Order: sequence, then C-alpha cells, then structure tokens
Amino acid sequence: MAVQSQTIPAHGEQPAAKPKAVSKADKHIWGIFIALCIISTIELYSASSREVAGSSIGVMGPILRHIVMLAGGTFVVWFLSKRHYSDFIPFTLGFALVSVAMMVYVMFFGEIVNGARRSLTILGIGIYPAEMVKLSAVLLIALVMTWNPNTKKVGVTSNAVKYSGVIVLLLSGLLVQQGLTNTLLLLAISYSMMIVGGVKFTHLLVLTLAYMALGALFVVYLWFSDPRTSEIPADAEQKVELVSADGTVAKNPSRIDTWLARLERHKDKSIPKWEIPAVGKNRQEILSYMAQAHGGIHGVGPGNSREASRLPLAFSDYIFAIIVEELGLIGGLVVLLLYLWLLGRASGIASHCNRTYPALVVIGMAVMIAFQALFHIAIVTGVFPVSGQPLPLLSKGGTSILVTAIAFGIMLSISRTATRQGGKKQDIRDEIEALPEQFGAENQMQL
Repeated sequence: MAVQSQTIPAHGEQPAAKPKAVSKADKHIWGIFIALCIISTIELYSASSREVAGSSIGVMGPILRHIVMLAGGTFVVWFLSKRHYSDFIPFTLGFALVSVAMMVYVMFFGEIVNGARRSLTILGIGIYPAEMVKLSAVLLIALVMTWNPNTKKVGVTSNAVKYSGVIVLLLSGLLVQQGLTNTLLLLAISYSMMIVGGVKFTHLLVLTLAYMALGALFVVYLWFSDPRTSEIPADAEQKVELVSADGTVAKNPSRIDTWLARLERHKDKSIPKWEIPAVGKNRQEILSYMAQAHGGIHGVGPGNSREASRLPLAFSDYIFAIIVEELGLIGGLVVLLLYLWLLGRASGIASHCNRTYPALVVIGMAVMIAFQALFHIAIVTGVFPVSGQPLPLLSKGGTSILVTAIAFGIMLSISRTATRQGGKKQDIRDEIEALPEQFGAENQMQL
C-alpha cells in the first residue's frame, strides 16, 4: 500500500470548506434501495390483510401509510447523499445520547409489544429506540477506531478494542432486556467492524472471553432474581407470546422465561413440523412455515397469499414468509441477494477509501442492514429460534424505515464524497483539510 504525503491541519484550526464530490453516488446502492422499496410496497399490501380485518382504517390505509413512510425515507436518503460525509461527525454523540435516553425511558415506562417493553409514543408516532441504538453503535465504534490507529503497524491500538468493548457492553445492557436477538445482532456488527478495522485475533479472543463471562453473570442474575425461573411451566412461551387478533400481547413476564421456552421448542425435533398443530405458543412460526411451503418454487403470485390473513405479524416480523409464499423460493433468493449485494458494494467502497473513518462507517452501515436481514430470514425459515426482527425496508415500521434510510444515505454520501485509492492528489488534500485532526488517518484496509 502506497502512502501518500499528506498535510493535516494544525491542532485548533477550523476545518476548511467542504470539498466537492469526487464521484457520483453509487448506482448499485441506489438500485438496491429502490428495488427493496418496490418489493416492500407490493408485499406489504398483501401482508396487511390481517391488520385491515375488523378495523376502520380501510383497505388502503396500511399501504398508503407505508408508502408515505417509504417516500419520507427516500427523501432522507437523497438529502443525506448530497452531504459530505464529514457533516455526520458532529451529530454522532448527540444521536447516541438521544438513543440511549430513549432506551432508558423505554426500560421503565415503554409500551409492551410482543412480550417486552419496546417502544414509546411521541406526538402519536411509535418509536423503537432499539433500531436507533444499533445505528449509534456503528457511528460510535467508527469514531473510537478512527481515533486510535496503530501508527507502527496495520490496525488499531488495544485502546480502540477496550473502548469499543465498553460501548458494546453498555448498549447491550440496554437492548438485552427487550430482546436477545438485538443484542446478538449488535455483537455481530461490532465484531465485523473490528475485524475489518484490523483488530488482532488475540484482542478479539480476550474481548470474547470477557463478553462470555459478563453474559454468564447476567444470566445468573436473571435466574435468581426471578423465582418463577426455578420451575418454568410447559406453556411459558404461550403466556409470554399469546398474540390476540389485533396483534397485541397482554403480559410482560420475565424475558428469561421467553428465551428458555423458545430454545427448548427450537431444539425439539421429536415431532415433524408439518404435524405440529398451530396453537398459541407456536402459531406464528407454524403458519409462517405453511406460507413458505404453499409458495413453492415460483410462488402463488402477488396478492394471492393464503396465510397473510391468519399470520398475526405478517406485516412485520414475518414478512419474509409472505414474500416466499407469493414470489416463491426464487423471490426469496432475490431478496436475500439484494442484501448480500449491498454488503458486497459497501465492502468494495470501504476497501478503496483513502481515510479510515468513511471506510469503517460504510462497512458498518452495510453490515447492520445485511445482518438484520439475515437474522430475520433465519428466524422465519426456522434456522434460528423465534424472535422479533424486522426485515429492513420491507417490514412495516416507521423507526426501522427511518434508520435504514439514514444508513443508505450515509453510504451514498461516502460513495460520492470519500476519495479513493489512486484518486487525484488535490482531492485527497481537500478531503484532509475538511476533516477534524483526529480523522486524518489513512485507511489501512485498502486492497
């Protein structure tokens, strides 16, 4: 890797004016975003049939609301794509603090959704801070690793690993109470960013052991702090996850009851899935399997879903089952490839960025979206135990769409304004001058 001579502004100097764009926004990322929006509009119309039944919102109500959310998300993507990526740096800490404050509020006063406190309402709009926390984690880890480069070797210092680990632990402590899946997703995102950032294997191993030890202590705490967990009833999952016709859940018992019941049911292979009756505790997963089996290879066609009217959360946590039912295995694979394609494009951009910060941010955003999609698909298809996880841009949900749109907008901004390996020297100098002093480190991920 060739190192080019660079001039970094002296400490205390104000960054220069934002340089001009060095490229056009990545057409592949724009194409993926538009394709997902189109699929979302078509499939959510079918998946909302249960929400429409018995309500006064009208047949077109859910889809019109979803289209408005997608239109707003598109505007966010366009607006952020026109900004220089350095504009996002000053907002990172503020966004993270707001996300954490909302999560703390939700832990004590949040509204119960699917067996846990997950949301709050502001001006009549439901907000899920867990989605914001994952975005905050990407931005914070990128900051920490950019500030602690290893000047003697490729990678980052041990301080970067320590600070990143502390950030992940704090945010995981907020997420774990409302869902184990979001916590595991946060760990997967952080590990991916640290591996890409050049963290040593030994540092990752030590960090993993620390996570395991603290995780074990947390489980022990939950176990002994709730006397009900000493003897979990056979229908614990039913008590936790019994979803009524309107999609609401009546109780919010201990999360460890839910986790253990789900794991127990997931590993039970004594009865074939096609022979298991769809009752309260497993209704969603069994109906989702039926939907996917009904779709076959080619699907039954858009709007012809049979299970959308019965599957309680077809429009959110189980939207992929409706996609497979209507578009078949081929349609499901196309959706999966779109997310993997996004990850591939972001990896290519990251590997050729001249600066460390944009490289880490663009790969972090892509990993966040792609991993969440993989978790959703794995849950719906039965690879992972049952848990609630929206499919980015495809599931109904304002917060999820907004956060995904922000991630797409930031990736497009980086693809347009971050200089690349082999770029013009004047563009590279302009980029350095426009950045704060701590962000002048050269990207060591270049291929």
